[in-house]
Amino acid sequence: MSGNASQLDNETLLMLQNPTIAITLPVVYSLVALISIPGNLFSLWLLCCHTKPKNPSVIFMINLSITDLLLAVFLPFQISYHLQHNNWIFGKTLCNLVTLMFYSNMYSSILTMTFIGVERYLGVVHPLSTSCWRKNRYAVGALVAMWTLLLATLSPLILTDLTYEVKALGVVTCFDVLKWTMLPNFATWVVFLFTLFILLFLIPFVVTVVCYVATIRELIQVSGRDGNRQAKRSVKLAGIVLLVFVTCFAPNNFVLLAHMVNRLFFQKSYYHIYKLTLCLSCLNNCLDPFIYYFASKEFYQNFQEVFRHSRIWSNSSENRRESIFSGQTMSMSSDHGDGTEPRRHASLMRQESVF
Repeated sequence: MSGNASQLDNETLLMLQNPTIAITLPVVYSLVALISIPGNLFSLWLLCCHTKPKNPSVIFMINLSITDLLLAVFLPFQISYHLQHNNWIFGKTLCNLVTLMFYSNMYSSILTMTFIGVERYLGVVHPLSTSCWRKNRYAVGALVAMWTLLLATLSPLILTDLTYEVKALGVVTCFDVLKWTMLPNFATWVVFLFTLFILLFLIPFVVTVVCYVATIRELIQVSGRDGNRQAKRSVKLAGIVLLVFVTCFAPNNFVLLAHMVNRLFFQKSYYHIYKLTLCLSCLNNCLDPFIYYFASKEFYQNFQEVFRHSRIWSNSSENRRESIFSGQTMSMSSDHGDGTEPRRHASLMRQESVF
């Protein structure tokens, strides 16, 4: 996003000829596509056809798989673009579509991971009082609202020609040089870019981190009080999910903030750094299937059933384990005798709902 005037500045021209970008992006995008396409196809097949019941967390994971897969399918166009020295040969419409898919995937992944974090926080920390809200219809409603917000916010990427002919280099760029006429005025640019950062990243980012930290804290208390080894494992898995979230999305969006502030107000650019941090955002696409495998009991079971034709978790104590993404609260046995205290009952149910 290097805004253009009548003639491009030297920083933009140097960025378009940057050898590090020309090598790094095609290599990373190729690896992501090779891993993400088969991985997310398989994940989507398991989640849609072999995972029952469809709880809110599964619905969120299906949304992640679909958007990850769509981005991976369009990555070859980006790879070709960078291999040809940032020369876009596929036309204006496809440039808009690829750009929209790229950024809608990033922000939808952020928001969906936020939904999962909130759902897990409610399921672990407040399992009883919030059970009525952790329903499939609310998950679907949240996703519909999310996509409505995303498409409305990113609508300039759909309605504007994102290609730009750089005569000095003999190439046509795609979204690397934006026309100032894409938006009506300077104030609209400020609103648009800060909406991307604050509404679609910063607020979800803070909510996700707070929810996972609170969830991990609750799990640590459960594991310390009751010696629950599954809770200890869940702490590690929750930490991994949080680490992946922060690593993949934080650098890119904070560099975007630095770039747009300097570009709008000081005519300086960090776009070359921003382009490199996009690699981290794309890595999330091929990491998601592995997170599903290690973190979700249901996903792991179905994976084992397909390739080993046997159920690994056959005994009752193992089947009572919940996944890091599962929001179900297991029903308690009625053979408790006559004196079970409500607080003890709630504690047990909270443990059963732990990931």
